[in-house]
Amino acid sequence: MIDHPKSQSEHPKDAPVQQSHPENKTESAQVAKPRGQKKGLGRIISVQGPVVDVRFDNPDDIPALYDCIEVVAFDKRRIILQCAEHLSKDVVRTVSLVDTLNLQLNSPCYNTFQPITIPLGDECFGRIMDAVGNPIDGQGPINAPMRMPIRMLLQQRGFDLKQKKAAKSELLETGLKYFDLLYPLVKGSKTGIIGGAGCGKTVVILELMNNIIKAHGGACVFCGIGERIREGNELFYELKDSNLLKNVMLAFGQMDQPPGARAEVVNTGITLAEYLQGKNKDILLFMDNLFRFIQGGQEVSTLLGRVPAETGYQPTLASEVSFVQERIRSIAGSGSVTALQAVYVPADDMTDPAVVAIFSYLDGSVVLSRDLVQRGMYPAIDPLQSSCGNLDPNVVGRRHYDISQKVIQHFSKYNALKRIVAVIGVEELNKEDRMIFGRAQKLLNFMTQPFTVSEVFTGKKGQYVSIEDTLDGAEKILSGVYDKVKASDFYMIGKIPPQK
Repeated sequence: MIDHPKSQSEHPKDAPVQQSHPENKTESAQVAKPRGQKKGLGRIISVQGPVVDVRFDNPDDIPALYDCIEVVAFDKRRIILQCAEHLSKDVVRTVSLVDTLNLQLNSPCYNTFQPITIPLGDECFGRIMDAVGNPIDGQGPINAPMRMPIRMLLQQRGFDLKQKKAAKSELLETGLKYFDLLYPLVKGSKTGIIGGAGCGKTVVILELMNNIIKAHGGACVFCGIGERIREGNELFYELKDSNLLKNVMLAFGQMDQPPGARAEVVNTGITLAEYLQGKNKDILLFMDNLFRFIQGGQEVSTLLGRVPAETGYQPTLASEVSFVQERIRSIAGSGSVTALQAVYVPADDMTDPAVVAIFSYLDGSVVLSRDLVQRGMYPAIDPLQSSCGNLDPNVVGRRHYDISQKVIQHFSKYNALKRIVAVIGVEELNKEDRMIFGRAQKLLNFMTQPFTVSEVFTGKKGQYVSIEDTLDGAEKILSGVYDKVKASDFYMIGKIPPQK
């Protein structure tokens, strides 16, 4: 998960460092045997960055789309190529899932006659794998009982899609006031955390992960898609130090990896979740960052010479997003998958085609605001741009729903009044508007919260706030109990302390 060390002594023994897989140790120029039973011999005829063309002399050896071809580079690294196009009756164009450095022209390579497969089993808990299932945590091979293709359809996995899932909405307490009050999570739902660069998407995802695992236990899958190596390294040690690593499976396609790996690792993460779902477990699937999956697909599409859409994205954008999102679903007779997806917004443009393509599949979207970040309001959630389909009296109850609607009304009124206040001042407002403006300020400050995952930066101990404490606090502020208390007293607190 971190850069290659100059010497083994520079890093702790269990550091999650990218290491060579044991299978990579081959003698001299002998090519490693593929995992498939058959062997189709081909030759490399062109290498253009991550795009590699391969010629097969025997027509029976031509790989199908998404089949893997294995080759060993000059430095004895095993390189996996995924078939993307058939250029002629004997030439295929492939996309490499690892770095193609030291790959030689005319090198022999083998068709494995199977797509990407990853190890599956309880042995994957606490381990980090890449897009093709190789361990990257420096702790040896993953000795799982089976391997499974990452693009296998749900019907092929034994799921019965004809049955309908029972209509049951079970709330999932997160300990974050904004989520529990305005954007409640329901088991089996999909929630997007959407924002530009530096708005705190990863921090919110990690805090949700920390709180939910601690409060509810159970199984969790974290899929890092094209994000920073530093963040993955910090996550590994944070989970390890808090003794949560044993509950988590991790798959990473890091920012420094080829676009093919960044585009495919999302399927690796979902396959891990589907395995646990098939064991009738309720799964939490964290994906950070889904935009990087689209970006990886865009790069692959460009490398393959496909004509882009008018907006510059790949012409297959909608189908690629739907293929991923439709796999994340709850099925009768099996567990649920609750997905939390971070989505980067390029240049803070919420109308970007990649963001719009993801929107339609989400049950809730939590939008982060750069303006709130600059004002130090963390989490920097914009309550008026965000929405949630789970905020319904039949799901959360009448009291919860009524309080949440009053809070949103106060935020809306505050937004309309703040420009007027900036010109004429609060004292010039009428009595009712002045009261609403003051309570809205207190509510905005009350919704801020110190995070456990950012304690080292803020110096404040993280706070887990129950749904009941959040509702009580908001209700008291709305009813005027704290009208004489300064708004600043509610900034960065957990639950409201009892009155003296």
